[in-house]
Amino acid sequence: MDCPLTALFVDCDSYFASVEQHLDPSLRGLPVGVAPVMAESSCCIAASYEAKAFGVKTGTRISDARLLCPGIVIVESKPSEYIKVHHQVIAAVEDCIHVEAVLSIDEMWAWLPYNLRNPETVEGIGRKIKATVARDISPFIKVSIGAGPNKYLAKMASKMRKPDGLFIIHPSELPEVLYPLKLRDFTGIGRRMETNLNAVGIYSVAALCAASKPTLRSAWNGVLGDRLWHLLRGDEIPDLVSARKTLGHSHVLPPQSRQPDQAWPILCKLLHKACERLRSHGLLTGSLTLQLAFLRSGSWAAAVHTAETDSTVALIRLLDRLWRDRPEPGSPLLQVGVVLSRLVDRANFTPPLFEVVSDTAAACDSEKHRRLDATLDKLRSRYGRHAVYFGSVQENRDSAPMRISFTHIPDLASESD
Repeated sequence: MDCPLTALFVDCDSYFASVEQHLDPSLRGLPVGVAPVMAESSCCIAASYEAKAFGVKTGTRISDARLLCPGIVIVESKPSEYIKVHHQVIAAVEDCIHVEAVLSIDEMWAWLPYNLRNPETVEGIGRKIKATVARDISPFIKVSIGAGPNKYLAKMASKMRKPDGLFIIHPSELPEVLYPLKLRDFTGIGRRMETNLNAVGIYSVAALCAASKPTLRSAWNGVLGDRLWHLLRGDEIPDLVSARKTLGHSHVLPPQSRQPDQAWPILCKLLHKACERLRSHGLLTGSLTLQLAFLRSGSWAAAVHTAETDSTVALIRLLDRLWRDRPEPGSPLLQVGVVLSRLVDRANFTPPLFEVVSDTAAACDSEKHRRLDATLDKLRSRYGRHAVYFGSVQENRDSAPMRISFTHIPDLASESD
């Protein structure tokens, strides 16, 4: 193959746990689990490599983690610290090569310019990134680096020598260099897709790489199979541009906030955050879903459709309606969440052609709500989220702290309290 090296991928190892060990010297060398709240019913959102050696991984229940690893230290997550270090890592990589895109709190990639594609040069860049992160941030923040003929293979390379790895997938080594991996190691292959691949006779990576394009298209039931066929051969193809489909927030409740009267203000705060993000992206929503997990009796969700809106007041009224209709209204809750869906771009939104506004007062209220939201967003962005807020949050305004999802990294300025 004559495909050149075009992409370099940087992946922080056990990121949240590593930041905790960086901040607290007493945690270094110990098995560490990071939890969103300090409750045995919560789960690990990260585990150090010392904890992973005992079988603790992301999603492991805290009580189970203690059984798997009796000496594990559980710490409560510190999102603001993770974001600070995240930006420091970006700056360290930028000192070595331009960051093309930040993909998550712990992942980013760089396009390799034409004059920097020699394997020895690429390896030198990787080693320089590692040294810069250790020098400028902490030797306890480890990064695994991969390079390859496209971004997908560069990401796979970053996984193949973890932790603290540096690996280059040379085009001439494809596809045999991938054979030691398992199907589930590949980005885009989860449990369901593995079942689909098995159904078409693919049980190994060697079989995956040897499969024809029509076979992969059949397994993926579409063009994603075609894309993987090309990516596995080192071809560079444009990223798919997909529209945002949902937007939301959820929160695992600490023990002191599990009664419904304590959970409701937290739920309102989550919706307020979601509405702010909705407006910041220039979107409107046509559907609101309430998600509840009860402490002892499973979960429940319900949705309501609405005329497209970004009004916090309008959506909080819909949330109240769903909340009142929940089953077992007196039962304690373990987790609450809200999801906004049926999203449309405000700039491209056209109201119904024959819509008749029969209620002048309602139209005036809508305009008032728009101005209110704009004013609150501006004040909260400048002075912090606790500078001004809706009364529904008053009872428990310090709950539902900042959380970090893999693809949404909060802005410290706007999230600060």
